[in-house]
Amino acid sequence: MIPVTRWVILSIIFQMLLVLAGSETLEVRQALVKFMNKISLGNISKDVNFGWNLSSDPCTNKWEGITCDSRRQHVRNIVLDQKNLGGVLDAASVCEATSLVVLSLNENEIIGTLPQEISNCRRLTHLYLSRNKFSSNLPSSLSRLSNLKRFVISDNAFSGQIPDMSRISGLLTFLAERNQLTGQIPEFDFSNLVHFNVSYNNLTGVVPDVKGHFSSSSFLGNPGLCGVPLPSTCPPTPSPPPYPVAKKEKVSFFIYLGYAILGLIIILLLVWKLFKCIRKKRRKSTPKDQNKTISSAGESKAPGNRSEYSMTSPENSMLSASFEILSSSLANKLRFEDLLRAPAELIGKGKHGSVYKVNVNGVTLVVKRIRGWNISKDDFKKRMQRIHRMQNPHVLPLVAFYSSKQEKLTVYKYQQNGSLFKHLHSSHGGQVFEWASRLAIAACVAEALAYMHEGLQNDDIPHGNMKSTNILLNDDMEACLSEYGLMPDNQDQTVVAQSDHSIREDDLVAISTHNAFKMDVYSFGVILLELLTGKPVQASGYDLARWVNSVVREEWTGEVLDKCLITDGANEERMINLLQVALRCINPSPDARPHMKEVAFIIKSIKEDEEKSVSVFSSEV
Repeated sequence: MIPVTRWVILSIIFQMLLVLAGSETLEVRQALVKFMNKISLGNISKDVNFGWNLSSDPCTNKWEGITCDSRRQHVRNIVLDQKNLGGVLDAASVCEATSLVVLSLNENEIIGTLPQEISNCRRLTHLYLSRNKFSSNLPSSLSRLSNLKRFVISDNAFSGQIPDMSRISGLLTFLAERNQLTGQIPEFDFSNLVHFNVSYNNLTGVVPDVKGHFSSSSFLGNPGLCGVPLPSTCPPTPSPPPYPVAKKEKVSFFIYLGYAILGLIIILLLVWKLFKCIRKKRRKSTPKDQNKTISSAGESKAPGNRSEYSMTSPENSMLSASFEILSSSLANKLRFEDLLRAPAELIGKGKHGSVYKVNVNGVTLVVKRIRGWNISKDDFKKRMQRIHRMQNPHVLPLVAFYSSKQEKLTVYKYQQNGSLFKHLHSSHGGQVFEWASRLAIAACVAEALAYMHEGLQNDDIPHGNMKSTNILLNDDMEACLSEYGLMPDNQDQTVVAQSDHSIREDDLVAISTHNAFKMDVYSFGVILLELLTGKPVQASGYDLARWVNSVVREEWTGEVLDKCLITDGANEERMINLLQVALRCINPSPDARPHMKEVAFIIKSIKEDEEKSVSVFSSEV
């Protein structure tokens, strides 16, 4: 009994050493041995040269065909090509190795089906099964392999229809020639595919638009297929035979047709008249709008409610005293009276005021008019001066400000390159707003916001209105935060939060407890999601943050990223790293969100990795 006890103790110590070394667990090794027994009919596991047994470790003892992660010692690649394997593929067992990236079983004698459980291999990028004896239908679960890049099943006996794999955005290779597949070819992202071949099957229907990427050789041997690039054209769809109509029925038909045409003419006349009236009204109103000034834009139509900005106001001589210029370079060029008289172009309007583009003495400025802010003149002045003292190259500096009881004005220099929102969501002749620029903007904004938070924490002045329209691009295409600290007090911010789907209900608690800085963090996380997905907030009626969370929860992380960036060659790993930062920022619990200083540090690290990668690539080229 002593030798047996000693062997048990040694075995336990060996298992503990394997765990401490970071190798695969006993459960994974049992599953891999089970996989090998089924695929080899129990023959290879007995062969000491292959080493697949429970008394050893697949990584440290180097099982045949296995490559491991050098750092964590987890199985990443299983390559068993030309090993005379003649059993069945046990996908449920092999996918217990959760780090598995490559599974290659080419040129064997494997029979049976490709099981639905293959989708359990969440990280699988390469699946090679060519030249075996697989049969039956391809599993529909293939569409859940969101990281799949290469899929090769040539020279088998697979039958049935090709499953829809359009959701796999990064698929580069699909080779399924010389099988028994039927039905039509489903939608693929042919602009992204590098290799595609379904020749010599039993496919039917029209060949989809392959964007000129593939020739007829990819579709030959399918007699039921037609259309470009194949030489056989598709027959025209026959029109249905005319329905026999009696003479009397024909007469009735033409009578009703006449009534319908007459009714259509009357409707068109009414629409034309209505359109004419609308256009006439617009012509009358347009000249007035174009020639508005800041003062006339503030006038009320009701008698006795004259705007404080009106140049005819008797208090006009006192108003300029409330106007303070902060920019020394404009001290001699800018006067309050000139600002009010200058033509003003309305470029934005919201719940708390309007934004105007104004040209004063050759200088183009932006004037923000804020209404309904219950803050005293002195408090507003102190707030603006405090924000102005927080100088940062990525925060748009305040040029001047004005305060009265009813309204406030803030003045900035006009940025002709527009906002981040415009560059992300407006058409630019098919040009892609590249990954490097997006990452640089994220780093700039994070650094600026962290700097402002740290300096204004004790003053309780967050940004309060973080969104992509408030991130402007200067002449060097660098990001600048605009309108910092211009959101009305906490009570009004709560109302804004309730009406803004990009802010969660938990943030109402954050605002009411003077923790509005965490609301800035949430809003910055939403901006990161815009940069990563290319989708605007609340587009098509869905909330961007909730959509991203739901997709990531289903482990479809690849579906979140902007396909334009993937196609353009952006590094997917660094995009995922930035996505993880965004998900932390939009955490439902404000207390669980990181501080902007930490966020800025992480994004800076991601940006530095990107720059190093680019420099290495450039040197190699």
